[in-house]
Amino acid sequence: MLRAFISFNLGLLKMSSGVKVWLLALMTANMVVPLGFISTTEARVVILTFLASAMLMTALTAWGGFTRLLGLGHILWVPLLVYLWPSLQDYPSDTGIGLWLRVLMVLNAISIGIDALDVGRFLRGDRGELV
Repeated sequence: MLRAFISFNLGLLKMSSGVKVWLLALMTANMVVPLGFISTTEARVVILTFLASAMLMTALTAWGGFTRLLGLGHILWVPLLVYLWPSLQDYPSDTGIGLWLRVLMVLNAISIGIDALDVGRFLRGDRGELV
């Protein structure tokens, strides 16, 4: 599994600059910003979901390489968004946590859409390594 973890991270490093910026935004929203709200259940759930997704992507890399199938790694974000949705009532958008939750949900929803397209392409036969 260590080899897959290394392969996954090396693959990320080989992505284009635009993709790296996107990934940095996702990592910031899912791992860095929630540390400022770590006393809330929402922040802890976001961090744990992000870590679980990273572990799933590592396993997918071990199984099939650095392919479009990695989009399945964000499948856990679907129930995360469902879980977070009611919290928007508790945290107005003019508060730090309220703004973070809204930005996080938009970024993760966009990522899920991109991932769905990638997994669809994989299922239609586009199974080559991405980098």
